[in-house]
Amino acid sequence: MNKFIFVLIVLNFSSTATASNIQTKIEGQIDASYDSGSDSVSWLDKGWGTTRFGKHNDKLSISRAALTGRIDFANSWSLFGVAQYVPEPKVTLGFTEAYLQYQPIAKGYQVSAKIGAFYPKMSLENTGFAWSSPYTYNYSALNAWLGEEIRAIGTELTIKRPARRFRSKYDLSFHTAIFKGNDPAGTLIAWRGLLPHDRQTHLNERIGFASLYSLQKPQLSKQFQYSDPFHEIDGRFGFYAGAHLAYLKKHSLRVYWYDNNGDPAAINESIGQYAWDTSFLSVAWKSKLSSQTHLVMQAMSGSTAMGPGRGVDNDFRSWFALLSHKWTAYRFSARFEKSKVIDKDHWVFDPNSSDNQALTLHIDRSINDNWKLGIEWLYSDSWLSYRYKSGLPLNVTDKVWRVTFSYKF
Repeated sequence: MNKFIFVLIVLNFSSTATASNIQTKIEGQIDASYDSGSDSVSWLDKGWGTTRFGKHNDKLSISRAALTGRIDFANSWSLFGVAQYVPEPKVTLGFTEAYLQYQPIAKGYQVSAKIGAFYPKMSLENTGFAWSSPYTYNYSALNAWLGEEIRAIGTELTIKRPARRFRSKYDLSFHTAIFKGNDPAGTLIAWRGLLPHDRQTHLNERIGFASLYSLQKPQLSKQFQYSDPFHEIDGRFGFYAGAHLAYLKKHSLRVYWYDNNGDPAAINESIGQYAWDTSFLSVAWKSKLSSQTHLVMQAMSGSTAMGPGRGVDNDFRSWFALLSHKWTAYRFSARFEKSKVIDKDHWVFDPNSSDNQALTLHIDRSINDNWKLGIEWLYSDSWLSYRYKSGLPLNVTDKVWRVTFSYKF
C-alpha cells in the first residue's frame, strides 16, 4: 500500500515539476482528552468492552492528532493526504487517506477523478476536519465502522451539475469507483459488532478483537485474531456508486451502494485474512432547519459473509438521528442510534448476533479560532451473543464521560 502511494506521488511530481504555480496548504488538529472509560477491557486491547477506552487505558491522553496536506498544481491536478496519530492499543502514526485528484475548470458540468486511497463520501455526519464529525467526538456506529474497515483503494469518477451554473435550485452529482484492497471488510461486524467511537484505521494497520472460541475450530482456524481490512485477497475488483442531491444548500441527500465483490472462500494464509463478500446500501439526509440548527440522519443495510459455503453469513443494519444547534460560541448536539447484526448461518459454534443502542449528548465551546473545549456523554447498551463463552453477561451497559481540549492550526 505504501509503495503504491509513493509511486503515485513520484509520478505526479515528475510530470508537474515545470509547473510555475504550485500552492500548498497544511492544517492540523490535536485533541487532548480525559475519558472516564468503561469497567471492561476495550476491544482495542482484545477485551469485551464496547467503548474505545477501557479500564486498561490512560484516562488522560492525546486522543487524536491529525495533519492534512494539499498541493494544487497549475494543470488541474492536486495531491491530498491525511496522517493521524492515535495512542491505543499502541502509539501509531499513519495515513488514513492519500490520493491524486484531477479537476479541470468547466463552465457547465464538472467532471473530476481521483486515484489512491480515500473514503467514499457517504457520510453527512463525518464532514469535519480529517473525516471527523463537527457535531460529536464519538461517531455513530455505522460511520465508525466505515472509518475502521471501509476505504477505496482505486479510482473514482465524479460528474457534477452545479446549481449556480444552471440557474437551478438543485445541486446534483454522481460518484462511481472501482477499487481493490478492501476484501476483509466485514470482519469486525461479525466478531465484534457495530459500536460508536472515533478511531479511524490507518492504511497499514490491524485491528484486534477479543479472543473467540470459534477461531479455534477447524473451519476457522486459518483466520487470525484481527482484522487487516485494506488487503487484496481474491484478485477481484469491488465498486460503489452514489448520488448526491442538494436543494438550495439547505437539504442534502446521499445514496450509495457499495459492494467489495469478495469471494468468501478466498484466503491469504500468510496474514490470516479471508475475503468477505460485503455489500450494503447507505442513505444519508441532512436538513438545515435554520442557519444554527441541523438535523442529520443516516441508515445502512447490508450483508457480509466469509468461509467455504459462506460459513459465516450475517445481515446487518444501523441507523441514527442527530440534532445539533449552534448558539453564539456553543454547539449542542444529541444523537440516538440503533445497530443490529443478524446471524443467518448454521455454524452454531460461532454466534455473531448483536444488538446495540446508544445515546450521545455533546456540548462544546469555541474559545477562539484555534481552541475549543467540549464535554460529551455516551450511553451504550449492547447485547453481544459471542460473550457467552467468556462467562460475561450477554447484555452490558456503559456510561462514559469525555472532556476534550482541541487545538487547530
